[in-house]
Amino acid sequence: MSVIDVLVVGDANPDLMLTGDTVPRFGQAEQLLDTADLVLGGSAGIVACGLAQLGVRTALAAVVGQDEFGGIVLKRLRAVGVDISAITVDPERPTGLSVVLSEPHDRAILTLPGTIPALSADAVLEAFRQLRPLHVHFASYFLQPSLAAALPEVLDALAARGTTTSLDTNWDPAEQWTGLDEVLRRVDLFLPNREEALAIASALGGRSVTDLDEAGAALSALGCRVVVKAGADGGVAFEDGARVASAPGLVLDVVDTTGAGDSFDAGYLAAFLGGAGDESERLRWAAVAGSLSVRGQGGTGAQATRKELVGALT
Repeated sequence: MSVIDVLVVGDANPDLMLTGDTVPRFGQAEQLLDTADLVLGGSAGIVACGLAQLGVRTALAAVVGQDEFGGIVLKRLRAVGVDISAITVDPERPTGLSVVLSEPHDRAILTLPGTIPALSADAVLEAFRQLRPLHVHFASYFLQPSLAAALPEVLDALAARGTTTSLDTNWDPAEQWTGLDEVLRRVDLFLPNREEALAIASALGGRSVTDLDEAGAALSALGCRVVVKAGADGGVAFEDGARVASAPGLVLDVVDTTGAGDSFDAGYLAAFLGGAGDESERLRWAAVAGSLSVRGQGGTGAQATRKELVGALT
């Protein structure tokens, strides 16, 4: 019997969210901000919180430091009901930290990796054995090179036990987009945003791909369902080399787009595991969850509850 519904694997760290005059000017110039908020961040951390808010039994496998930032991460995950038993506390390394320079429709992110790359394949498989999830979601592939290198073998092990899997690589800081061919052949669901889908399809195909339908078709031909986050246009799904569904998001006043894609992931996975009728309905859950998250600062500040999401769907 499953202990939880979803094991989320990846990064969890505080985000220092800065708004206002955020474009740095060197030469010892002092700039005045509008707001500064310390919120829970990391793609995996935000997805885990989003799932918990939607009533999905969720655990997170990650590594934090034995420091104040690590304590903040654990406290905030616990507060929304995320199982933190698979989070390791490393006394030797600092907790990762991101500084987010946020504008209404864009952002820049400065990240200290800290403990983020320290999560091992063995730790993930041990968490799986202990928690027996129905589904495992992997986030921030490029920030965890050790786990990324072992991911094909991890995915094989999970598939052998009948567990479904999903991946959101997030952005590659090196912009090389390598190592994904064998991963995408094994994962069930791939959840990139539009820019990531184009970049990864270009890297795998060895030529520039600028059309989303071409990218989605090429990536889904590897064997995974590709669910693309298309910003204000909502979400688009591809299977077996073809577009199969799309759904719009909501029109809202945007406060901050940080983590909207992670909340989209949470909405999709909640619908996927909850038996939503068809792909269009799953995409609608995802797009609405992503849309609602932009109402507040940070990735978790305005995530939808299940009641809010269902209300927005009707």
